[in-house]
Amino acid sequence: MMKTLQNEPAAPVLLDRRDERVRHDDSLAGSIRAFWDRIRSGDLGSLPVIVGLAIIWTVFQALNPVFLSSANLVNMLFDCSTVGVISLGIVCILMVGEIDLSVGSVSGFASALTGVFWINQGWPVVLAILAAMVVGALIGSLYAFLFNRFGMPSFVSTLSGLLAVLGLQLYILGSTGSINLTYGSWLVNFGQIMVMPDVVAYALIALAGIAFFFSSYRTAARRRAAGLSSKSVTGLLLRAVVVTVALEAVAFYLNQSRGIPWMFGLFVGLVAAMNYALTRTKWGRSMQAVGGNREAARRSGINVSRIYASAFVTCALLAATGGVLSAARLATASQQAGTGDVNLNAIAAAVIGGTSLFGGRGSAYSALLGIIVIQSIASGLTLLDLSSSLRYMITGAVLAVAVIVDSLARRSRISHGRA
Repeated sequence: MMKTLQNEPAAPVLLDRRDERVRHDDSLAGSIRAFWDRIRSGDLGSLPVIVGLAIIWTVFQALNPVFLSSANLVNMLFDCSTVGVISLGIVCILMVGEIDLSVGSVSGFASALTGVFWINQGWPVVLAILAAMVVGALIGSLYAFLFNRFGMPSFVSTLSGLLAVLGLQLYILGSTGSINLTYGSWLVNFGQIMVMPDVVAYALIALAGIAFFFSSYRTAARRRAAGLSSKSVTGLLLRAVVVTVALEAVAFYLNQSRGIPWMFGLFVGLVAAMNYALTRTKWGRSMQAVGGNREAARRSGINVSRIYASAFVTCALLAATGGVLSAARLATASQQAGTGDVNLNAIAAAVIGGTSLFGGRGSAYSALLGIIVIQSIASGLTLLDLSSSLRYMITGAVLAVAVIVDSLARRSRISHGRA
């Protein structure tokens, strides 16, 4: 009886301490402490790439004041969109711990198909675009079949695909080597001059801010219902307002020149849709599970082969989409489309943006952040009239640093039991 009486006050004391801890997490000091704990445990998120981007912008702006002008930033957004869409597909394939080395060739082949079907064969432009995207998905399906049926490593199958698809691109373009797209068509205008009206840009950002708040609020409500600590409504609202105001200020600055390109808006929309798919759907959770531990995912009931197939198809489909956008941007489909540094930049953007080469960790926003870093380097060096060799060297150095940071963060997560 004495032991019972002595133990009775324990429950209220523990409850009070838990409530105090939850309230502490809602405070500014608690948020800072939680953020620091995540950093120490290797959960870096997008912090390294944001810091790197800030350094790159500061250096280039100091060397050339035109770098951060609204006109130059608008051109950067146009150029980011084509390879950025391809990089978004690379995020998907890296999530499952595989790689696709043929995305550049697939994008070039898709641009060539668009030109052949639309200009040479007289197809409606929409039908030509859809046909090119379907062919891209079929190429991804072939990679998935070789991987799932024969166990062919993705490195080998996609390297073979790089050569074969490049040959197909050269074959269908024929001796002329290029096809000029119709100037004044909506596709070419979309890739070169179409920008959002000011009011539309402000409205879309406001809607995105509202959606961001309600998404965060639902997550916090589910955590509270499960008895876990969560951020206060005031904190969530403040964060949403700060992000929205910052983006509105960026839109206002870009509108001083031409405005936000519709092509970049399409890219951001694809990033948002992919982020929702990776974080809010069963498919996305299965992608992370397969990339983290294939055997554990199989034993938990996940159809591993189907997940791999979806990753290959999605990657190739987005590569074909990027190829169509590239043709629109350049107003031509040529033998040089998809060659050069397109392949490497797409892969580098995903890795620099924070997607792990080890599989299981990544974000759709990695493609957005990574391609902005790469395009910032290219734009800054172009304004300084420096050799393109420096661009390759600097991009390679940034990629190496990103992989080193990812490796160190992975070790830290393992040591803290968060891998």
